[in-house]
Amino acid sequence: MTTTRLHDYLPARFNTAAERQWIPSATPGKSSSPLRFFADDRGFVELLRMEPGVVMPLHRHSGEIHAYNLSGTRKLCTGELIGPGDYVYEPPGNTDWWKIVGDETMLALVIVMGTVEFLGPGGVVTGRASASTQLADYERYCREHGLAIQDLLD
Repeated sequence: MTTTRLHDYLPARFNTAAERQWIPSATPGKSSSPLRFFADDRGFVELLRMEPGVVMPLHRHSGEIHAYNLSGTRKLCTGELIGPGDYVYEPPGNTDWWKIVGDETMLALVIVMGTVEFLGPGGVVTGRASASTQLADYERYCREHGLAIQDLLD
């Protein structure tokens, strides 16, 4: 029988709230704070912040999504309200849109596997968000603002 000792494990990696940056989106009132980017473009983990009235446009997921609402409320395109403490799982291929409702900023912990494709009229892909695009946005923001780039790549 093999015994595993505590020091045989790889060290945990973390970043503190003071080290995190909020990266503004091209969509006014929407920003994200990256927590981890998975290697080989497998996905990413972020805190997503959106102001009241902001719409997450029509998009499709190539992989699964896990989202846990920390504050604020969003209304899904199905009419369902997702508030603080609510969890949403979206399977690969899910296509949806949603809007922040009420007067409180929405903050959610989101795990995105694969790529998010933003869709325009006729289902034409108008943009993509993946680990590589989000990492590039994060690094560009840090360079432009003279901030240290944290090692967030898995």
